[in-house]
Amino acid sequence: MSKKEDKLFEKKISRRDMLKLSALTGVGIVAATSGVTTSIDLLQQATKQTNAQQVVDFFGTYQAGIVTPQQEYGYFVAFDLTLNTVKEVKQLLRDWTMLAQTVTKGETMENPNNELLPPNDTGDSLGLNAQNLTITIGYGLSLFEKDGVDRFGIRDKKPIYLNSMPKMAHDSLQSELSDGDILFQVCSDDRQVAFHAVRNLIRMSSGRATVRFLENGFIKGGKDETPRNLFGFKDGTANVEHDTKTGYDAVVWADQTEPTWFQEGTYLGYRKIKMLLEIWDRSSLLDQEDTFGRKKESGAAYGRQEEFEPVILSKQPIDSHVKLAKDVKKKMHRRAYSYQNGIDEITGTIDAGLLFIAFTQNPEEQYIPMLQLMGRKDKLNEYTIPIGNGLYACQKGLKKGEYFGQQLFAN
Repeated sequence: MSKKEDKLFEKKISRRDMLKLSALTGVGIVAATSGVTTSIDLLQQATKQTNAQQVVDFFGTYQAGIVTPQQEYGYFVAFDLTLNTVKEVKQLLRDWTMLAQTVTKGETMENPNNELLPPNDTGDSLGLNAQNLTITIGYGLSLFEKDGVDRFGIRDKKPIYLNSMPKMAHDSLQSELSDGDILFQVCSDDRQVAFHAVRNLIRMSSGRATVRFLENGFIKGGKDETPRNLFGFKDGTANVEHDTKTGYDAVVWADQTEPTWFQEGTYLGYRKIKMLLEIWDRSSLLDQEDTFGRKKESGAAYGRQEEFEPVILSKQPIDSHVKLAKDVKKKMHRRAYSYQNGIDEITGTIDAGLLFIAFTQNPEEQYIPMLQLMGRKDKLNEYTIPIGNGLYACQKGLKKGEYFGQQLFAN
């Protein structure tokens, strides 16, 4: 490199930039072959590559956010529609789709060319990229039928198992924390990116829907390790048992017996479970491990050494969480998040718990029997209180140009 080229290079790209570029691309920079244009192009290419690696495709056979590798932050917002016509509902779903396909690419809504008007996008995620953002929609029973009324003429398209959930023995459910016409699950590896999407979903619903509940959670495990819940135990160990295409076809995706619009969709079971942390923290390690039927540190089931070794039912306490889950002999895909909402004003204790999420092909076989059994017998009930509940039908994935609910509301 000549002195002139060297000066120009130093002017355009500092040594710090070069080190960053090397880290981004994973290759060394050979100065002798790097002209100014080539280096800038390489930097831009690396930036684009980084952005692309943080984008989960919005369109596809299945909705993103279901078997997608779990992100660190999750929001759950349920809406009740205040609209009266199918035309109005379709327009809201179109607007939500336009937002979702934009922000999941790491972009923001285009603003009007008039500074006297409010921006179309709140702008709080500018420069943050997509951070693996996914937006997943689910439809509640009340969208198809409410108080015996076929509100939008789609009652005959209701998925087979989307019915009222039975009350479980240990439930203390609050209606304002349960159900809803439409649920969005919004997940990302950046909390601000996820909240930006939720905020704009809510903003777009103004005058057309009301928020029934809004929850947010977090989850993180060590590298290649199953995340832990707030009781310190690994949560979701059994997911590896169906982590294949055949497994997801059998456990998660709706089959050919369902309405066409819902085939390759799935049911989302939601539970908000308050965890009594102060009581749990005063219990012995032995009592904690007996409650789950697993060793706390390793995650291994009783009688085993490793987390993913099969459970030996004869080694399990009769009322352990693991034993009761295995007694049902059904699988589900779990995607839970922990939550923490400050201090309970009434008790003065930490308001925290689990946003339990389970995806199933048939909740009447895979989900509800487990909840009924655990509601009656689970030793974990001494430390938990279910306070929110919902069952939603998540449609199949969208094709490009399609909007949420298009096939559901098609004539």
